[in-house]
Amino acid sequence: MAEKISFNTQIFSRVRLATESDVSHLHKLMYQMAKYHNYTKVFNATKASITTNLFKSDNPCPPFYSVTAFILEVSSDSFPQNTLKNPIFDPILRTVNLVSPILDSDLELFRTNNNISSILSEVDNKPLSSDNNVFVAGYVLFYPCYSGYFEKPGFFIENMFVRECYRKCGFGKMLFSAVASQAIKLGFTKVDWLTVGWNENAIDFYLGMGAYIMQDVKRFRLSGDGLDAFATNDQDGGDKI
Repeated sequence: MAEKISFNTQIFSRVRLATESDVSHLHKLMYQMAKYHNYTKVFNATKASITTNLFKSDNPCPPFYSVTAFILEVSSDSFPQNTLKNPIFDPILRTVNLVSPILDSDLELFRTNNNISSILSEVDNKPLSSDNNVFVAGYVLFYPCYSGYFEKPGFFIENMFVRECYRKCGFGKMLFSAVASQAIKLGFTKVDWLTVGWNENAIDFYLGMGAYIMQDVKRFRLSGDGLDAFATNDQDGGDKI
């Protein structure tokens, strides 16, 4: 029996602010990204921890001034052009003509919450489509950062992930563009991120975007027992810097 084609010749896409209703999808996407990088042994994020850190933090800062997530959605139906305007971020819409059909074997697993589509389409007082034909295809997680070297802050992208069947359609660039445009809107001057050295396709993609590699920078991390030990270390002993 032939597998059903999810998207044949055209696909419609939207980037919007994530909401608490997206937590289940964000958790699945984060796990898939950890699996892609072979980090599943250290992956311990839960739906509860994502909810707490993204949507129920004691930090009163609004999106873009604290940890923020964009959701990438796709549909075989066009998104309404007069989508309800968000005072913080207006969704970005894009139509892609496909070179070859897309088969998404996890399509139903990533169906968008009905409440989200109804809220974003309530301008017309009708749902996006008769069967809520909207699915999550990726996300980007980022937050503001400030370096004393520069006059203005920037964004740091912590995670950016597009599900495998939707790659090479321009969706990664769409997510990056959404972050970059918001940085410009806020008067920020840069967007930083990291990538693993073995991912040559990603590196070529980033260089093609106009990004450059900061060769003189190495990332360090203190965590687990090391973090606990250093936090209780006698500050009068040991090596001094």
